[in-house]
Amino acid sequence: MIGKLLGALVGRTIDRRDGQGGLKGAVVGAATAGLIRRAGPIGLLIGGAWIAKKALDRRKADHAAGAPAANV
Repeated sequence: MIGKLLGALVGRTIDRRDGQGGLKGAVVGAATAGLIRRAGPIGLLIGGAWIAKKALDRRKADHAAGAPAANV
């Protein structure tokens, strides 16, 4: 289940980056979920670290811009 959530986050990020919704993000997200499932705990650790880094970067950017940090 966590792998599917991480895959969904990756797919959403890709869709936001290219500005178009649809197949590309869905395919990459599904592939990511499969890869995490097959990689086991190492894949889960890497995926979790990636999400933590993104959250930290976003928090630093919000703090630098003077915006209040969102409670997560």
